[in-house]
Amino acid sequence: MDDLSSLSSKELRHELGKAEEKYRQLCEKRDELNQKARLLREERDMLNEEKRKLIEEMQKTKNARDELVKKMREHKKRRGEYQEQAKELIKKKRDQRKKYMGNNVFLRAEELKLEIRRLEYEQETVPMNPKEEERIIKEIKEKREEYERLKKELEKQQHIELDLENLDNAINQLFELADKEHEMVVKYYQESQELHNKFLKLVEEISKLINEANEKHREYLEVKKRADEYHRKAVEMRSKIIAIRKERRERYEKAMKMLEEFNVQARHMMDEDEIEKFIEENMEKLKKEGKISIGL
Repeated sequence: MDDLSSLSSKELRHELGKAEEKYRQLCEKRDELNQKARLLREERDMLNEEKRKLIEEMQKTKNARDELVKKMREHKKRRGEYQEQAKELIKKKRDQRKKYMGNNVFLRAEELKLEIRRLEYEQETVPMNPKEEERIIKEIKEKREEYERLKKELEKQQHIELDLENLDNAINQLFELADKEHEMVVKYYQESQELHNKFLKLVEEISKLINEANEKHREYLEVKKRADEYHRKAVEMRSKIIAIRKERRERYEKAMKMLEEFNVQARHMMDEDEIEKFIEENMEKLKKEGKISIGL
């Protein structure tokens, strides 16, 4: 509790000057921090807006990716159906050849041809490491060499059932259809992977923006808290300034009243310094008029 009435006029004036300077400094610091807080808030809002746009883009990318995956699965299903149908016809062809031809060499040659076709299809469509691919290539080469050897032995055979030829055509057509479906599977898989990679990149960017926005918000709250503290101190200092000015004004009013009662002409002849001197010399008497104090 500061008793302003206990201060001399000179001390009071000095105290007022210090309070006004302190008030100015507090206001400047408060305004500086508020400006910094506004900039941090704007940066935070910009980051949040950028995050919102990326989330929209991410959702569109996800939807497009899911649509491609759906199409890929449809073509994969049809590819499997064609392959299954081809296997059934191959089985039927084997059964008929067993029934009508009964030639072990011929059957072995046909089996080799089918095995070669299967291995080539596997090599083209199934992902494998270099070692597995080398094994497949070697096996294909060995079977082709055996097939060519058997083929020479079969050149003497002339009669082939027409139904078997039709089965061969049907099998080939089914494999061609399966190959086309496989091309579509690969196409949609690659496109979906590109979108998936884009989706993951967007997720990473959004995560970074969230962290940056949270950090900006934390800084904003910290700076705003400091600005509010300076504002509180400025308000207190302003109250002190008002109290000092009030004290000085009341002293002058009481001094003027005493001078007026004493000598009106003397009051008009006095300057500010003389009035303050008069107040100092008559402080005790002025205090009896009523003490004024302010608590800060």
